[in-house]
Formats: sequence, structure tokens, C-alpha cells
Amino acid sequence: MPVHGGKLAARALKQAGVECVFTLSGGHIMPLYDGCIDEDIRIVDVRHEQAAVHAADAWARCNPGGIGVAAVTAGPGVTDGVTGVANAWRANSPILVIGGQGPFNNLRRGSLQEMDHIGVMRPITKFADAVYQTHRIPEYIELAIRHAVSGIPGPAFLEIPMDVFMGQCEENEAPIPRIRTESPRLSPDREQVREAIELLRAAQRPMLMAGTSVKWSRATAEMGRFIHETHIPTYTNGMGRGTVRPDCPEFLNRSRRDALQRIDCIVLAGTLLDFRMRFGQTIPSDAKIIQLEMDATLIGQNRSADVPLVGNLACSFDLLAEEMKNQGIALDFSAWRDQLRAIEVEAEKKVEAALGSDEVPVDPQRMCREVRDWLDTLDDPVVIGDGGDIVATAAKIIPVKREGAWMDPGPLGTLGVGMPFALAAQLANPDKRVLIVYGDGSFGLNGFEYDTAVRFGLPIVGIVGNDAAWGQMMRPQGQILGQDRLTGTLLNYTRYDKVVEALGGHGEYVERPEEIRPALERAAASGKPALVNVIIRQDREFKGGIYV
Repeated sequence: MPVHGGKLAARALKQAGVECVFTLSGGHIMPLYDGCIDEDIRIVDVRHEQAAVHAADAWARCNPGGIGVAAVTAGPGVTDGVTGVANAWRANSPILVIGGQGPFNNLRRGSLQEMDHIGVMRPITKFADAVYQTHRIPEYIELAIRHAVSGIPGPAFLEIPMDVFMGQCEENEAPIPRIRTESPRLSPDREQVREAIELLRAAQRPMLMAGTSVKWSRATAEMGRFIHETHIPTYTNGMGRGTVRPDCPEFLNRSRRDALQRIDCIVLAGTLLDFRMRFGQTIPSDAKIIQLEMDATLIGQNRSADVPLVGNLACSFDLLAEEMKNQGIALDFSAWRDQLRAIEVEAEKKVEAALGSDEVPVDPQRMCREVRDWLDTLDDPVVIGDGGDIVATAAKIIPVKREGAWMDPGPLGTLGVGMPFALAAQLANPDKRVLIVYGDGSFGLNGFEYDTAVRFGLPIVGIVGNDAAWGQMMRPQGQILGQDRLTGTLLNYTRYDKVVEALGGHGEYVERPEEIRPALERAAASGKPALVNVIIRQDREFKGGIYV
């Protein structure tokens, strides 16, 4: 029986466990929609292709061991999705983006929206190719997904020309291959594991930094056992946030700078020495570095590692524990942990006054405290950070109680992920409350996706810290160039709540700190996609550096 390419693609996606495809309608990819109806794969159509790819990225983050999928039409559909692909590239999110193309039969003739998509996508993907025969579509989808999930995961792009997608072949000519969305768990060299243990035995003041590869290795439990057994002081960054529970005695959040000045050994567990770690410059020159990574190409970036453990991080932590047991070695860094805990307690006391501030406009820290206290009443919420200053503040105040309970763009720093990430998070977690913490600048990028949330009945709640500025840029600009030369960084106190109301959602406008909690409660009780627009203090004093 003949079938068209869209049905073959959908069958392959179903074999890969795909539950939904994020997309924006386009003629080049319409056959896929027909196939997805047959396979009971949900089509979630958004208002901008960037949002579709961001949502696929978030789906992968919410479903470890799976893959997120977006489908975009040719030309501007693909180019609109480039930012989402680039963000997934830097965040190591395994996604498949299916892109349309003009008919292969008219290749290089100048079809509508024809362009070299693969040339655009190749630098920011693990795989970028095109399939030119209908019966090979399932084969190419398996190949793309295999690349996306292997080693350090990342995005894959597959172009399917319109006539190939619409073309037909006999079912027996296009078998659906087995598609694995998890790569094999590879272990590091055992001798290097022993070397790592020797460095830790010699250490007096070590620390562990848990980062993104802990998540993609699904190593939270194994790392947790290692931390518990050694009492090593532990910090998190990137998607490592939530892999260590905030009530874990070894988890620390406000003493990292002090720790880095004093350590003699650091375990980098899936943490790159990029701008977030000042390219390794904050690690003392005589401190030993043990680096755990999924791929050898990431070892030694910006600072050489004394011991590299290359492989799945769950396997690495298991082997460390096994070798310690075999050798009868017990490590106990609790005294050093307690010294850092004392610093932590003092740091928390210093911010207590700001957390309770009654000033108007609202102190950003007070806003985040109100959010924290409300979230504490909920059962396992998911929080998404989409902004600059306000998200940095929220990250210090709102605890992340489990892996996946917090999402932000990652190292590319892409603003506009809020509602796209929330769409995927709410679809993946229909029984959980999903909250977006917005900056007012970032809301403007994909705020129209509230329309998508309304159409799909997703009761996502957002809260905007509205200071009428691109704050992270305004402050250094004023400091360097002068307050009278601010340009390109000031906004209006826009009624974003009214925008959401016009799209069919629920809006709240807040000017006083005591109004925040009731507004959040009303927003949640509305049952609609909702936004709480909070007017916060505009801070023009520049207190820090620009980390790039």
C-alpha cells in the first residue's frame, strides 16, 4: 500500500517515542501533520518558529532520555528557528528540527523560500543533512536522532524537500528502523579513577561543581551518593541546578567565591570553565582539577585537568565509589564543609532586610521572596527564568528542590525562552504548576505565545519584574558613558497584564509588595494562562562587572 513521506516521518518519530511536535504551519511541511494525526502525535502550533524550537529544547530537558522535535517551513521558517537551535547547541539539548525546502525537482531554480538551510545550520548542530528519496525518510530520521543523543547531546537538523515529503512509496520499501534516544553509558578509565581518588585523599579543602552534563548523564543519584559519603562541599550551575537538593548538608549557594579562593582541589562534574567560571581564572593556580565529562573534547578547556574522567558521569561516580570501597578509603570533608556553611549563614543574614523591604516601587528581592514563599505552598512546581537582572536575583532566592524544577536559557543567554519553555513544561507536566519569572525586556520577545497557551488551555502563570529598562545594559552604560547618555536601554512601564488579557488570559497589575502574593493566588485560581505585572525599583547604580 503506498504511503506518503509525511506518514513515514511520523511513524519514525513514533518509534522514537515522540509525543508532540512543535511547529508553525507551512506548506512545505504539511505532510508531516497528516502523518502525526495517524500516529496520535500532538501538533502544538506556536506563533513564531523560534518559539517552536525553544519548546522542543524544553521538552528534551523535561523528558531525559527522550528527544524534542520541531518542524519549520522553508526559508524564513528555518531562519526564524536558528536562535532556538543555537540555544539548544550551547545547552546540549537533544532536539530534532525538521525543515522544509522547495521541491527537489526545482533545486537551485529559485523556488519559493529556497535557500541553503544546511549551510546555515551546520555550525550549530551535531548533524545537518537532507533526504532526497521518500523511502529513506525513516532512515534519515534515525540517523539524525542518533547524532543528537550520542556523546554530548545537541541539536540535529533534517531538511526534507516538499516533493520528497509529498512523494509516495510502498510501505515495504520504507521499513521503520529501531530508534534509540539514549546513548550507551560509557565508563572512564579505571586507572584515572584511582588517580582522582589519590588527589582527593591528598586534599584538605576540595569542592565539587555540578553542571549540565550531570543532567544529560542522568547521574543525579550516583553523584548524590558520592557527595553523601565524602561530605564534599558542593555547588551547582547550568542544568546542574536541582541535581543536589537544597536540604542536602553539602549543598552551598552563597559561599562559592570564598570557597574558590581557598580550595586545593576541585571536581568539575560536567561544569565547563567558561564565562560562568571566569574561564578557570578564579581557581587557584596550585589547585588540582579533576574533570568529569561525557566527551574528551571538553576536557581541559581554558585550564588543563590534572585527572580527566571521560564517560557517562553516573558511571564515573559509581567507579569512584567502587574504587574507594575496594581500597578501604573513606573521605570526610565535613569540617571544611562546616567552615563554608558558616560563611553561607552570614551571607544569608545580609540579604534578609532586602527580602522584607516594604519600599515602593517594589524591591526586586522582595518580589522574589514573595514568589519563593508562594511556591513553597505548591506541590513540586516548575520555574522558568527568562530575563537578566530579575532572573539572577530569583536564582539566588528561589530554591531548586529537584532536577528539572528550574529551567533557564543556558550559556547562550537567549531571552524569550519563557513561554516557549513553559508550553513544553506544562504539556510534559500537566499536574504541576509552571511559573515564568520574566524581565520586562524578555517578555517582549515571545510574549505573544500566551495566545498559544490560551488555545491549548495551559494554565501557565508568569510574573514580570517591570523596571522599564534593559537593566543589565542600562547600568554599565550609565556608569561608562554617563547617565545623560543612556540610549537603547530604556523601556516604558508597559501594561503587559493588559496584553495577556487581550489574548484571552488573566492579568494582574501590582505596585506594592503586599499585593504580590494575593495577585499570584488569583492568577493561579483563574485557571487561565496568567501574568502578574509587578512594578519594581529601577536600579541605576552599577555594582558589578560584565561577564562575557
